[in-house]
Amino acid sequence: MSDSATYGLTTGAVARRLGVSPTTLRSWDRRYGIGPAAREDGRHRRWAPEDVAMLEEMCRLTASGAPPAEAARIVRTARAAPGTTGTEVPGTAGPGAVPGTEPGTRVRSAEPESYPGRPGGPRRDRPEEPGPARQPGSGNGLPLGDVRRECRGLARAAVRLDGPALDALLRDAVADHGLVTAWEEVMAPTLHAVGRKWESSGDRYVEVEHLLSWHVSTALRQVMPAGHRSVAPVPPVLLACVPGEQHTLPLEALAAGLSERGLPTRMFGAAVPAEALDAAVRRMGPAAVVLWSQARSTANHALARHVAGSSFGVKGARTRPLVLLAGPGWAGRNPEPGTLRPGGLREALDALSRHQAGVRAAPPV
Repeated sequence: MSDSATYGLTTGAVARRLGVSPTTLRSWDRRYGIGPAAREDGRHRRWAPEDVAMLEEMCRLTASGAPPAEAARIVRTARAAPGTTGTEVPGTAGPGAVPGTEPGTRVRSAEPESYPGRPGGPRRDRPEEPGPARQPGSGNGLPLGDVRRECRGLARAAVRLDGPALDALLRDAVADHGLVTAWEEVMAPTLHAVGRKWESSGDRYVEVEHLLSWHVSTALRQVMPAGHRSVAPVPPVLLACVPGEQHTLPLEALAAGLSERGLPTRMFGAAVPAEALDAAVRRMGPAAVVLWSQARSTANHALARHVAGSSFGVKGARTRPLVLLAGPGWAGRNPEPGTLRPGGLREALDALSRHQAGVRAAPPV
């Protein structure tokens, strides 16, 4: 039997497992009494499995927005309650539950000001609630800056590699704020922070980036369209990354938004070869084509011109797709003739919705 199984884990080992700093664990122990039930030689902290389970619950509660003192009270109550294993939390229903409330009640943060650099647009109205909505804070080492409280919770869950908490936090973000705000002010800033940390740390944090991307993708695909998956009787919107471009999540967010509005899509994903894209456009006759480029090195302006000039349909009544150049890679040049360059997810959704409405209203030839 290993020493860790016999004597428990050290504070450093537990901190690495949970994705928090050893200082945080010591602070929780000192301030709130969230410490190991027993200490080796009465001095050194050694965390038994039930102690680690208690800390995991503490992390989930704080990630969902609960104040540390309140989260600690709930966790201590769970540990002290007779007949519990130390992992149950009375009066909660998972990572999104509010301490001291009925099961199923979620923590909801106050509405912040717009995220820096986010395209303008109306926000979903919701009751104003007390408490700071954004402030510089720790995402467990991720460079988040001034972001929503939900971003910090999402970052902490990602660093902990806590998949269930990621699912709950992402689901709550979409339900509370709507898809556009959830993407632009919660998902995207956290993804960018993880990406920057990965780039500056060698191969460290790659597992965090992959796990977070997977769960964001899953959350986006779970967005239900209006009318129970009904779609408008119009040609679909074709979504593709340009050759050499691997970033698909922004396109997935756009696909989710179009699905939510009941508009049909065809997702082709990452790095679509020019020949394949040309063949798909001519075979499908899409109402619009969205080309995503994350970096200027992948922005293929010749391909954009070619797609915008493609025509299909019966002779004498041929039509062309609307082409949207999406992503920061297209910045710095005027849009190609016959193309639009939306400033963000909401602007792209509105442009495509207007275009599809015009296509639907056009009389048949």
